[in-house]
Amino acid sequence: MSDNLQDKERLDRQIVALRVAKEFQDGNIVNLGVGIPMLACNFIPVGREVIFHSENGVLGFGEVTLPGEGDLDLVNAGGQTVKRQPGMSFFGHDESFSIVRGGHLDISVMGAYQVSEKGDLANYMVPERQVGTIGGAMDLAFGAKRLIIAMNHTTNTGEPRIVKKCSYELTAPACVNLIVTNVAVIEVSDQGLVLRETAPGWTPEEIQTITEPTLIVAPDCREIELM
Repeated sequence: MSDNLQDKERLDRQIVALRVAKEFQDGNIVNLGVGIPMLACNFIPVGREVIFHSENGVLGFGEVTLPGEGDLDLVNAGGQTVKRQPGMSFFGHDESFSIVRGGHLDISVMGAYQVSEKGDLANYMVPERQVGTIGGAMDLAFGAKRLIIAMNHTTNTGEPRIVKKCSYELTAPACVNLIVTNVAVIEVSDQGLVLRETAPGWTPEEIQTITEPTLIVAPDCREIELM
């Protein structure tokens, strides 16, 4: 990657989460993974009901609380305290995973180390570190009706995270539907990866430079809209 692109301004984590939240429709049941995905619960428009599920046994929680606030016994999958909501319910891991495996989740949002051009997902093991926990990722990747990945477009050293073939151990094959990064929104289709939106100041050509597979630029490709 050129130094110019390495230093080019990218969307921050909050903005990526905000863009992800635009995908949630009224009445959706959504599971949020650790990292950027968990921030998405803070950006639900007034009047829209989105029911958040956590594999540790919570359904219907609200926003992440401010530091020092919240109930330490009421946390999301990442251990962050969250706000109580009317109708919220609690249950064991067995029932929680019955929701996942029973196909009751409309959307699952996860982070990733790599996503392939076929929608393969690698998000639990970095080979050079030889550490990683799979958690409920395999179940969530296949159990939800739609899988959205929220991540940085490249590694800290500038290597692409969107690759032709994952070099990391797979979490699940051919499961990703949409990728939202800090520079682009990309749809996984039968024809390939379709570039739908670009971050402000970025061109499709620049995004292609930091993406390993060839992107199909949508005819209506536009700047990311957040409102």
